[in-house]
Amino acid sequence: MDASLNEKVKLSIQNLRDKKSRIYFLVQDTKGNAKASVRLIYQMAKTLLDSGFNPIILHEKSDYAGVVAWMDEEYMSIPHKSIEGQNLEISPEDFIVVPEIFGFIMEQIKDLPCGKIVLTQNYSHIVETLQPGQSWAQYGFFKCLTTTKKQQEYIEKVMRQSSFDIVKPLITESFYPKNLPAMPIIGVHTKEQEDTINIIKTFYLKFPQYRWFTFRDLRGLSEKEFANSLRDCFVSVWMDEQSGFGTFPLESMASGVPVIGKVPYIQPEWMDENNGIWVTNPTLMCDFIADFIQNWLEDNIKPELYDSMKKTVENYTNKQEFDTTVTSLFEEYLTVRANSFEEQISKTEE
Repeated sequence: MDASLNEKVKLSIQNLRDKKSRIYFLVQDTKGNAKASVRLIYQMAKTLLDSGFNPIILHEKSDYAGVVAWMDEEYMSIPHKSIEGQNLEISPEDFIVVPEIFGFIMEQIKDLPCGKIVLTQNYSHIVETLQPGQSWAQYGFFKCLTTTKKQQEYIEKVMRQSSFDIVKPLITESFYPKNLPAMPIIGVHTKEQEDTINIIKTFYLKFPQYRWFTFRDLRGLSEKEFANSLRDCFVSVWMDEQSGFGTFPLESMASGVPVIGKVPYIQPEWMDENNGIWVTNPTLMCDFIADFIQNWLEDNIKPELYDSMKKTVENYTNKQEFDTTVTSLFEEYLTVRANSFEEQISKTEE
């Protein structure tokens, strides 16, 4: 190793030790619509920024809509950069965190010398944009961040990825119970708009006696609007069979609103028989809603349900724990990379 290269490596090591390394988080443009997976990325980046790291939100197009329409303005303090029309500075001491949906970008950046991490929040997307037979490891991704142990186990079998870390999503303080009595409103949150429409139409046809109950579509709202609307409900309905984690039911529980939900293909780790009404056959969803309504009208909802909801969501509302997890992981990533660079220098000086 010549002297000039040696000095560059030493500078990289110093930047890693001083937390000056750039940590790029690639995000999907949701066109101003709320999306839990994007929220988690911003939460991680904000935690790192507040802890003295150098995170940067990276987006594909210069007309990126951002998240100001549905997240707090404090997240706008994170530096943003566009891939389009800019020459990105990416050095060996830098990192890039790429969501699993960006398989085509993983291939494009495979030769970059930086540390590469894939963030998987939904197992159903892991091969969606990859070339047949290709894996993350072949593109130089040394680590997979995911949100649950069950997702990790699935990904291990498919990708043969060996190095994982888990970051539990954080349910924010926006979600809390309402002191006033709930109204006869049923909140609905489905992945597909068609599912929401089908549930509402089917319910009113099967149970016309409950037409005075109102369904409220909770998609497409800012976090504050969403939380306020959810608190008005006496029950919520959730359907997302390919969900990798299931943020909405936990937000509903935190708001004191019981959930009637379709069990996803991979059952979330937080889900048990006591903390919600979980349906395996979606054709019976409306029957479960009607049954819950009748019990609610007769004041027959068991207090144990609300106790179990509260206990479940407590595992996902500790911001200090979330911050500690995120900062500890990235401190480790920077330290390991700095140590590997030092080993390279030592070998050349022997």
